Amino acid sequence: MANLKELSKKEEILTGGHRLCAGCGASIVGRQVLATAKNPVVVALSTGCLEVSTTIFPYTAWRCSYIHNAFENVAATLSGVETAHKALRKRGRVPDEDYDFIAFGGDGGTYDIGLQSLSGAMERGHNMLYVCYDNGAYMNTGIQRSSATPCGADTTTSPAGSVIPGKTQQRKELTEIIAAHNIPYVAQAVPSNWRDLTKKVEKALDKKGAAFLNTLAVCPRGWRSAEEKGIEITQLAVDTCYWPLFEVEDGEWRLTYKPKEKKPLAEWFKVQGRFKHLFKEENKHILEEAQEYVDRRWQKILQLCGEEE
Repeated sequence: MANLKELSKKEEILTGGHRLCAGCGASIVGRQVLATAKNPVVVALSTGCLEVSTTIFPYTAWRCSYIHNAFENVAATLSGVETAHKALRKRGRVPDEDYDFIAFGGDGGTYDIGLQSLSGAMERGHNMLYVCYDNGAYMNTGIQRSSATPCGADTTTSPAGSVIPGKTQQRKELTEIIAAHNIPYVAQAVPSNWRDLTKKVEKALDKKGAAFLNTLAVCPRGWRSAEEKGIEITQLAVDTCYWPLFEVEDGEWRLTYKPKEKKPLAEWFKVQGRFKHLFKEENKHILEEAQEYVDRRWQKILQLCGEEE
């Protein structure tokens, strides 16, 4: 496993000088993932915050082979590139060297619009890693709710007001859906625990076949949180068990981090303006329901991983 000193010496593949918002978690995720790659990298990037802010014509922040894709087809595109490389390498038409094929997509392009092509690429078993940076809404186009948006969150298409108290549905558990594809490696990670994240990227890239990594990425504008507190807020999501850290390697579930003290979900909610309405007396029941949902899911994850509370 690479240490921080080794990682810091590597040339940045995703450079500075891009136009992502201050405090954005997407670039932190991207840099940690790419710093872990040992081979030349081919990046395919779905339309989203990370794409539009790093490739404003005629400039690019990417120092690697790079393909921009529409929301819906990043996994399909990269699976085609991986297959083409395999065929050309077999015929001796390209150098006989390994590449790391990595796709990035936000929750809009992964949980929703791109789910069909993602599922197909995973089922076919292409030798690629798909990384989702989940910031919990369509942040790039105006903070509309996605199926990754937490229940109760205030967004422009699920506004908290007198009619509805924010999003009324629970979020989709995409990591478990991808695990059901029976691929070699699936995991959840956060940039606040860089050791855990980079170790999982190493495992994913060492596997022969499809791999998926779901990461939580703070969006200060959409979450209405302090720009300088992003890493702390992300870790709070883990310590409240909203975002459990686990991996599913060759079908075996394993917990990779267990909080010494499981904090109340309200601790994570209260540092984000998108949840401020939940602390009003009339919405107290939503906060309680959200806590119950997190508790039930945490127990499920513990059972799948063979852990005890």
